[in-house]
Amino acid sequence: MQNLRDLYYLLALQRAKGVGDLTARKLIAACGSAEAVFSEKLSLLSRIEGVGTMAVRAVRNKRNLIDAEKEMTWLEQQKIRVIPFTDPEYPFRLKHCPDGPLVLFVRGNVRLEAPRFLSVVGTRRITPRGMELTQKLVEDLAPLGPTIVSGYAYGADICAHRAAINSGLQTIACMAHGLDITYPSAHKVYNESVMENGGFVTDFWHGEMPDRDHFLRRNRIIAGLSQAVVVVESAEKGGSLVTADIANSYNREVFAIPGRPEDPLSKGCNLLIKKHQAHLMESAADLIYMLGWDPDEDDHKVPVQKQLFVELDATEELVVSRLQDSEKMLLDDLAYTCDIPVHKLSATLLNMEMKGVVRPLPGKYFELV
Repeated sequence: MQNLRDLYYLLALQRAKGVGDLTARKLIAACGSAEAVFSEKLSLLSRIEGVGTMAVRAVRNKRNLIDAEKEMTWLEQQKIRVIPFTDPEYPFRLKHCPDGPLVLFVRGNVRLEAPRFLSVVGTRRITPRGMELTQKLVEDLAPLGPTIVSGYAYGADICAHRAAINSGLQTIACMAHGLDITYPSAHKVYNESVMENGGFVTDFWHGEMPDRDHFLRRNRIIAGLSQAVVVVESAEKGGSLVTADIANSYNREVFAIPGRPEDPLSKGCNLLIKKHQAHLMESAADLIYMLGWDPDEDDHKVPVQKQLFVELDATEELVVSRLQDSEKMLLDDLAYTCDIPVHKLSATLLNMEMKGVVRPLPGKYFELV
């Protein structure tokens, strides 16, 4: 990472209200550095093409520097990895995006140098078919070792992250808020596993909460980090289509899994294919062919340690023994036969799911993997 003085001024520039990444980059390019932007004459800054008077005044607000200092203190205390866009460690694909973040904040065990990145997105209301397709896609790609990128939301996002973890792949969750919170909060249970197998990335400061605009802004990172974006399921409108549109603007490959015309959550994918905004993808082989990924190039794989023999505690062994007697069991029935309160069993099943021992099914059923 660059020196703290450079970071201080980059953060102050990032903090300027109404000044986006594109305008900030123009200012830095014209002045030579973020620090120089704060010492240059206002009259000269105002003459930079694409930079208006309002933006210049926002940049020079002294509050930006005060806030930047506070943020640096928090980042240091929380041991957050900070990667400015001028740093050699900054993701090379994102660096070429005109509106790529000025600064990335990273938490976890993220390896941004991995050569193969794939974003998997879709509806929050994913169907059982969509879950199965997502899991199979990631499993089939596992021998090639891609990093799986998504947005940590309900539905397709969390399904992609979990499939990556279970397949021993690195996964990166791009967040629409600061790294001091988890949204949705229900996904806190996955935080540790994600950080062990990758981590979290954002360009939002701590204290910044998720809202609609933040999710749209987050989508450019999902699209920009990866070589390609796969849309699993989507309605005619939604964040997944926005991500696909951004990916196309970045000249990334976009893939969509087709579905029946009458299925509401297939309409978005079908529309992308119909408008030639995405390749029709029926299997992982289609993606491998289009991207030119060579299965024999083992040096591309960035493995994550995966246990071959899973250790289970006494409670988990009891659950396994009960599930072995049945093809699948309802949560309440399983709790009754194991004599475990439902809330405690739910936590146990979640832990077993992350170990790759059980899988949830529609209707609160569970089965052994």
